[in-house]
Amino acid sequence: MASPKKEQKKTTTTATRHVALLRGVNVNGITIKSADLKALFVELGFDAVRTVLASGNVLFDTDERDAGALRTRIEQALRKRFDYDAWIVLLTQKQVADMAAAYPFERIDEERHPYLVFGSDPAMLDEVMEKAGTVDPKVERLKQGKGVLYWQCPRGASTDTPVAKLLAKTRYKSSTTARNLRTVEKLLTD
Repeated sequence: MASPKKEQKKTTTTATRHVALLRGVNVNGITIKSADLKALFVELGFDAVRTVLASGNVLFDTDERDAGALRTRIEQALRKRFDYDAWIVLLTQKQVADMAAAYPFERIDEERHPYLVFGSDPAMLDEVMEKAGTVDPKVERLKQGKGVLYWQCPRGASTDTPVAKLLAKTRYKSSTTARNLRTVEKLLTD
């Protein structure tokens, strides 16, 4: 019989590092402590679970390959445990790294915030781009990437610009979530 250490190593080598991006956590009265969030993911059977910041970012390893079923299982567990309308965007850490590497605007700009808008439904990202129309580059910038939207807006205005107001619509609640590029980069250091 193999030692527990070897069995753990075997699991780790076949597992894929995932990133679960929760929408609407620790805002609008939905408060989830990082320790409680981590505990839930551990209870779900995931390995190497780590939360990043308090905005609903969870890194974990699993060998489960059906992303749709995995996402559904996590959302259902979040709803049951924390009693809120839970939605996540689920990606592999490699996908997130590729998206961050492709950020097309200035990464450091004293007047603007860099964001990535992640989506669980590519059609919703297409729709956001279509409804945003021509964006005034003096106010903000928006560009579509592979499975992501790249957005840059003035500091202090991340809820006030036309794109911000579009993304806040109830229609996109279940399929999109935005993260600052600096937060995204913290998801890649594990």
